[in-house]
Amino acid sequence: MVGCVLVRLLNVRVQYFGYIKNLLNKKEEQFELEEDASLSDLLNKLAGVHGVAFRKEVYEPGLKDVKMGFSVTVNGVLMGQLGGVDTKLGDGDNVILMSLMSGG
Repeated sequence: MVGCVLVRLLNVRVQYFGYIKNLLNKKEEQFELEEDASLSDLLNKLAGVHGVAFRKEVYEPGLKDVKMGFSVTVNGVLMGQLGGVDTKLGDGDNVILMSLMSGG
């Protein structure tokens, strides 16, 4: 076949905890992304799927971090200890989005 390009996809599991879980009314989702996808690609996809509330509260596409009060891990490691939103994702990765706790 001439001009045929095969694109490999990777599957990523996204889990939600705390406020985000309540905001989205979901515990987790599975997403397919292109093989060279980064965390920002996933966050952009989530912003598109979940709309204005997600963009207002959690992540605005184009930013270099999630909004204050939220944290993201990839396979149990904070994104700040990896490559931030530029962290490359792999097939089978587990991403957790959670709100940070505070209390008194």
